[in-house]
Amino acid sequence: MTTGRTKGVVDVYQSEYRQLPSLSVLMPVYNEQETVAQMVQRVLKHPMVSELIVINDGSTDGTSQLLRGLSHKKLRIIEKENGGKGSAIRAGLEHASGEYTLIQDADLEYDPEDIALLLEPVIKNKAEVVYGSRFLGAHTNLLFWHMVGNVFLNLVVNMLYNTTLSDMETCYKLIPTRLLQSLQLEAKGFDLEPEITCKLLRRDVRIYEVPITYVGRDFSQGKKITWVSGVEALGVIAKLRITSQ
Repeated sequence: MTTGRTKGVVDVYQSEYRQLPSLSVLMPVYNEQETVAQMVQRVLKHPMVSELIVINDGSTDGTSQLLRGLSHKKLRIIEKENGGKGSAIRAGLEHASGEYTLIQDADLEYDPEDIALLLEPVIKNKAEVVYGSRFLGAHTNLLFWHMVGNVFLNLVVNMLYNTTLSDMETCYKLIPTRLLQSLQLEAKGFDLEPEITCKLLRRDVRIYEVPITYVGRDFSQGKKITWVSGVEALGVIAKLRITSQ
């Protein structure tokens, strides 16, 4: 089903363009048996999604079995040994064929209906790269120390790269596929987010932010990112700033 906000953007496409630009969605998955099937179906139903590439990053619960039971002409499933979110995205990016690529986590924190909001600035030629900011839109309260970590990392990036991002760590990053592939990503884990952002900023790419909805979960619900990820992110930010001189 197409909701009002999605239909509105589709109508803009159809009125200004002869065909919709193709969009590849990369979905890294690790032990998400409770949510992965639902999220896959929601993404596949979105009219703007051309292909969904699910990368099963060595799941040890029932995720693999669930994925084997899914079939769709737009769906491709890649199996790999566990290596982290960054390694999963890099594996999936090799197969992305869409004009644009978007990253979508397999949990229910990010709403695929917001894909339309990210695409709209691209349609209207306002932006090349669009981030969905959790802090600009409606959201559940975040875990306090996660919020502190996000604010601190954003501050460091903004200071070092002279920008004003509100949510550098967001999963929702809409980027031209060729541009994303050209970044030559190296991250294995959650340090993927700062690596993408810093490499874009080093190229003087201006990032456009739009508000998205966000329903965060806690560790009891399967959240995986910890303070260690924050330390790794800080290291990546500093390294890329130094090596860019």
